[in-house]
Amino acid sequence: MNDLWRLSATDLAALIRDRKVSAKEAASAGLARLDAVNPAINAVVEHRPEDVLAQADMVDTALARGDAVGPLAGVPVTVKVNIDYAGYATTNGVNIQRNVLPTSNSPVIDNLRKAGAVILGRTNCPAFSYRWFTTNLLYGDTKNPRDPGITPGGSSGGAASSVAAGIGHIAHGTDIAGSIRYPAYACGVHGLRPTLGRIAAYNAALPERIISGQITAMSGPLARTIADVRLGLEVMSQPDARDPWWVPAPLEGPRMPKRAAMCLRPDGLEISADVEAAVRDAGKRLERAGWIVEEVDNTPALREAAALQTQIWFGDGYQGMLDAAEREGDPGALACLRGIAPKLEGFENGGLSRALVRRSTFVRDWQLFLQDYAVVLMPVSGELPFPDNLDLKDQDSFERVWRAQTPQIGIPFMGLPALSVATGLVGGVPTGVQIVAGRYREDLCLLAGEAIEAGGTPVSPIDPVTV
Repeated sequence: MNDLWRLSATDLAALIRDRKVSAKEAASAGLARLDAVNPAINAVVEHRPEDVLAQADMVDTALARGDAVGPLAGVPVTVKVNIDYAGYATTNGVNIQRNVLPTSNSPVIDNLRKAGAVILGRTNCPAFSYRWFTTNLLYGDTKNPRDPGITPGGSSGGAASSVAAGIGHIAHGTDIAGSIRYPAYACGVHGLRPTLGRIAAYNAALPERIISGQITAMSGPLARTIADVRLGLEVMSQPDARDPWWVPAPLEGPRMPKRAAMCLRPDGLEISADVEAAVRDAGKRLERAGWIVEEVDNTPALREAAALQTQIWFGDGYQGMLDAAEREGDPGALACLRGIAPKLEGFENGGLSRALVRRSTFVRDWQLFLQDYAVVLMPVSGELPFPDNLDLKDQDSFERVWRAQTPQIGIPFMGLPALSVATGLVGGVPTGVQIVAGRYREDLCLLAGEAIEAGGTPVSPIDPVTV
């Protein structure tokens, strides 16, 4: 049973519910895998084996009584260090929050536990969750298990790295501008950023989020199979009254014709030949699965949406963010904030109000566009995953990184769901595509994602590549 960590969450949960495998066996296999590979990638930065085994014992005891244990019965999962987990510091990757010790759980943690999940460990993120790379002064660097020379993505780099390497079966991440989708892309797994209001968020140990965080930051699942992403969404999206933005929308919407718009260069995005090949290949996989795929020259606005998303994310309270980064002294966070500064010009003079007014137009335009298509198929990024810490090289490199991420940054401004689907490797470097659907239509993203997944080589956990 030592290779239980290789199974999907869906398959493992079924085995545990049928009492063919115990939750303790699954937890022990997960801990053994963590011990074997985490030193090479530093994806999980805090875990307590005795607590993990105690959680598993609770599941086994419930099963022995004949109690229902939930859809994630005994499945080991990981959670990011930026959400409240009682007794574990909500650090967000920074020393200045290492003493923020919550006494209650975030809604995501509560929903995972109610579903029977066993929380295996806490995953790394860049300082303040700002960057497309994952390193900080508190925990150090997280490496991409497929190639330590490329980024594992950020900010949920630890989440993607862990699940790619077989540490946990589903990983929790957060996404305000690509922080689930880009790590999934970089590590060759799948990741879903849900619709605004789909998954409840609340950290009682920290002040209320600024408005940009409230309306654009979302928790979501990363996994090695689309079925597990679907399962993670189902579990994480359960009701919680603590989040005023949570919406009781059904997980399955009305049927739509299987019609996809394929856009290679949304809003004039520059893309590499490998990125174009990945999107075209995904389009062919959809067609073979019975979808109608129409190539379109453009989508509704993404470039301006990305610019405004960047402004409301960093412009509302920029000086406070900079002051905190200076206290922390993290080079990556400081480089990010200083590099962003030119993009915030004029924001203080009514920029937040202007951006939110403009947002209504963009939401309307996208909703009208998505009346004609179930999904939009487009790049995750204009380039393959970047060399690690490329943004620290110089200002041109910083701009190159942010420019390539336009398809990710723009989507949260409208509150839309988007799924990053791993499609293969270019050499040893992962590639993939992004699927976007209308609000609360994650089911359409997942439907298309399943067809793309089925048309290629399934993602399997890997042993980390080391230099």
